[in-house]
Amino acid sequence: MGESILNNKRVLAVDDEPDILGTLREQLEDFPGIIFDGATTYEQGYHLLRSWTYELVILDIMGVRGFDLLNASVSLGFPTVMLTAHALSKEALKKSIEMGARAYIPKEKMADIIPFLEDVLSLSYRPGWKRVFDKLGGFFNAKFGPEWQKEEKQFWESVASGEFEHKPTILKK
Repeated sequence: MGESILNNKRVLAVDDEPDILGTLREQLEDFPGIIFDGATTYEQGYHLLRSWTYELVILDIMGVRGFDLLNASVSLGFPTVMLTAHALSKEALKKSIEMGARAYIPKEKMADIIPFLEDVLSLSYRPGWKRVFDKLGGFFNAKFGPEWQKEEKQFWESVASGEFEHKPTILKK
């Protein structure tokens, strides 16, 4: 690998599917100096979040209490990406955005994850979400239907245009 913003970074991935962690590890292993930590449970992931400083965190939503880990990760200031298959919905996408995730990547797009991760590390929050929607807008339209943004048009337009401003979220039980 040549020069990349991923070089010499510490990355945490939490997913209850070990094969997903293996795939992520393989995709990242050629970046010089990268340290990859993987966890398959909420408890392991939370312990690692509290034990190290990460330049990038990748979280599954289902099976590992991904939104709880997202809350912890964002509160610690770690750029965080949501990676999901089973929680692929406009509601989970919106919640991820509102809680401060920097990207929301369907597992179907894992083969293309490196440019998304580089964007998360090189772009700030608002331009980063604009880039996600530039790259995945057609995918979201196909998955959620052509009018999936209709009910909350202003919110989705602000995210897609890079104008949405993240405000800290407090989770309620």
